[in-house]
Amino acid sequence: MIKHKEQRVGVLVDVSNMYHSAKNLFGKKVNFQEILKQAVAGRKLIRATAYAIKTETEEETPFFEALSQQGFEVKMKDLQIFAGGAKKADWDVGIAIDAIKLADKLDVIVIVSGDGDFLPLMSYLQNNKGCLVEIISFAKTTSSKLIEESDDFIDLGKSKNFLINNYNFKKR
Repeated sequence: MIKHKEQRVGVLVDVSNMYHSAKNLFGKKVNFQEILKQAVAGRKLIRATAYAIKTETEEETPFFEALSQQGFEVKMKDLQIFAGGAKKADWDVGIAIDAIKLADKLDVIVIVSGDGDFLPLMSYLQNNKGCLVEIISFAKTTSSKLIEESDDFIDLGKSKNFLINNYNFKKR
């Protein structure tokens, strides 16, 4: 796909989706700075937002600060823990709302997530707002329909530049 330097780009990153995919597939962390560089691809960056989940211990605070220093606006939401012990932490609706709000100011929206729940959003942005929608994620954990319907897809699993080797846990 040809990417023009005059295209206005918005990058919306589902941090939790990327974190868990990299951890489970490779036992590594994601290089978000490299993802942003690849997403922008020499075009005009209008907004880069990282959607993150905050835990009770707030041990991820240095990570959120690093994302901010890399050029991301970081939006945080508390991890919800229900009475039965179930945990819920997703930003799907928040990402969708922001994408729709930004669509009139952008030519390209890059969604950094493999979540198939974004299919209706992608269709709306392409067909009603005239935006190109690019997906960046790990192919192994990405909805095949999301890949198929996107205007461009970058598989993070195909390059070691998108991963950082500093986890101390063992893969299960």
